[in-house]
Amino acid sequence: MISALLNRSYRHLFAAQVISLMGTGFATVALGLLAYDLAGADAGAVLGTALAIKMVAYVCVAPIVGAFANRLPRRAFLVTMDAVRAAIVMLLPFVDQVWQIYLLIFLLQAASASFIPIYQAVIPDVLLDEKNYTRALSLSRLAYDLESLLSPLLAAALLTVMGFHWLFAGTAIGFILSALLIGSAMIPAAARLERRGDIFRHILRGSRIFLATPRLRGLLALNLAAAAAGAMVIVNSVVYVRSNLDRSEADLAIALAAFGGGSMLAALFLPRLLEKLPDRAVMLPGGALLGATLVFIGLAGQGSAASWPMLLTVWFVLGLGYAAALTPAGRLLRNSSHQEDRPALFAAYFSLSHICWLLTYPLAGWLGASVGLTVAFLALGALAALGAGAAFMLWPRRDPQSIEHAHDDLPPDHPHLRATESGENGSRHSHPFVIDDYHRHWPEQG
Repeated sequence: MISALLNRSYRHLFAAQVISLMGTGFATVALGLLAYDLAGADAGAVLGTALAIKMVAYVCVAPIVGAFANRLPRRAFLVTMDAVRAAIVMLLPFVDQVWQIYLLIFLLQAASASFIPIYQAVIPDVLLDEKNYTRALSLSRLAYDLESLLSPLLAAALLTVMGFHWLFAGTAIGFILSALLIGSAMIPAAARLERRGDIFRHILRGSRIFLATPRLRGLLALNLAAAAAGAMVIVNSVVYVRSNLDRSEADLAIALAAFGGGSMLAALFLPRLLEKLPDRAVMLPGGALLGATLVFIGLAGQGSAASWPMLLTVWFVLGLGYAAALTPAGRLLRNSSHQEDRPALFAAYFSLSHICWLLTYPLAGWLGASVGLTVAFLALGALAALGAGAAFMLWPRRDPQSIEHAHDDLPPDHPHLRATESGENGSRHSHPFVIDDYHRHWPEQG
């Protein structure tokens, strides 16, 4: 994975990601303490509402920004979004009403929903070599996992010498450093293609490309499986560790670390594995593993059968499956779009994938609280299995890049036909197939 970091621009972009993620981890800890400071015993409800607001911002804002991202100077846009996030975070220590938290969280997450998909779309333009891009995806997965492991520990250490409000300052510093690193990177200009049509067509373009591409429909189903597993880990780990196993608060961090450790291990081995196997052969088993593991702990992990080593093992396996199912997603998005459509497609993926989380977060919490963890694990396991099964059906086993297809709607002398090799029928030809203005539907393959 080190070879990807030899590229100076990517090295700066990756460092910006790591620093901003660490700052975001500080903000997560500080926000929980701020909610408790304002709402006391109702802090859980405040955080749950804030999390729902975050998902709504992600789902609604990302497609709008993605539709027009290729008309903006990307480096300046990313730097601006980091500056906006820093400014919003600096306001959080001064709030004294719960509604102010909700407003600032929406604005903060709207800026993040604008930043993240554009950042993700920049990376394949910086790293043109597919092997290096695959390594970059694994590095990104490692960065997220390290943030989940290290930032709470570092925040806890800082809280021994300062008040929690100062953690927001650390978050703002992280965003400012991220902006400086992005500003020092060489980011290629976005490919531009002028199109006619109303604003809604531009906003929905990425979603139309995504949903018209079979492998990406399979990817969305895998995201449902991953969200079901991830929601159970994030929402119900504390209940399982503290109530079912009667373990300490420190053991909760260890349990979450087991999930992150499994994800990190998978991310380390994925680049070599993807050199030998196609994406489908890695991602679909990862999704199936998630469903099977959730059902297993639902059947065997309750009552007298519950044990601390078993929970750590199950969480570790869930981390493996989670990373295997989702880490290669960027490769699918890059191979399923033209360069000028990547910002819209990455934004559409960002939005559609978070719809899955918007479903599974409250489902995991409500089921766990109302009918118990056994039913919650079985229900979310069934949902994960459903997502994995749908991915098997939606993503064809035979999935070549180049597909022979016909253009009965184009004249024989059309520039698109002249630019590619044609067969006996001048309107029939073969080339790497993606959904665009000339290819609005996926061809049938027999």
